[in-house]
Amino acid sequence: MTDQPAVLDQTFTHEGRTLVYDEFGSGDEVVLYLHGLLLDSEINRGIAQALADQGQRVILLDLLGHGRSDKPQHASEYRMDSYAEQAIALLDHVEVPAAVLGGVSLGANVSLIAAATHPTRVRGLILEMPVLEWAVPAAAITFAPLLLAAHYGRRVMRVVSNLAGRIPATGFGPLNSVIRSAALPPEVVASVLHGILVGPVAPTIDERKAIEAPALILAHRNDLIHPFDDAVNLSEQLPHAALIRSHSQLELRLMPHRLTKEIAAFVDGIWHPAAAAA
Repeated sequence: MTDQPAVLDQTFTHEGRTLVYDEFGSGDEVVLYLHGLLLDSEINRGIAQALADQGQRVILLDLLGHGRSDKPQHASEYRMDSYAEQAIALLDHVEVPAAVLGGVSLGANVSLIAAATHPTRVRGLILEMPVLEWAVPAAAITFAPLLLAAHYGRRVMRVVSNLAGRIPATGFGPLNSVIRSAALPPEVVASVLHGILVGPVAPTIDERKAIEAPALILAHRNDLIHPFDDAVNLSEQLPHAALIRSHSQLELRLMPHRLTKEIAAFVDGIWHPAAAAA
């Protein structure tokens, strides 16, 4: 158990941009957990605290264009592989040679790319609702209209953004994250979506098959953007993967005990394999 308070609003610079991160717990065995598209790290604070209470050190990062980090309006800066480099740069900043990487949706895909491109820096993967081949049609239907609206309906979106920006913070981190997503300027939304949609979304299947890091995959049914079949296929492609079915998209945020217990056991097994085997 840990009684250390979270250390919030820490910053570092990567390629001239300021990125913000939070830390929960302490120690050399680190879990770096990333948020979803257009959201921010507060969506994962409950998870981070739950894992810290079980002895883990968890770092949450606001990727470029999200949360408290810088928000340039250049689509070329918003690519999955660039986000993976930001995650590795954060490990360099906190002087951690290797960590367990993970995240939800966008964060899961970024973690996969980091494992493919920097295998010695990734000890394990926690992949919550990855977005792969089966998700392409639903993702296009969902995000293409939003991208068009951000480009051509900026006046309306700016009104919505201003109204959302006036909503006070609630006591529920995931809801705060959603509200701040709605408050993003339309220019930033357009840049982020454009960069994500035109760049690489995930490692190729051959690259996935070469990832040696153990992986824990969390997924659920009845979600078009995060199809369960994508998770099943990924569990078969990664050499050392386990798949856990969650009850819903919100289970890990509303009723986290079952899944955080699984995640903590998985992370303990990575850092202390002999004890886990016993």
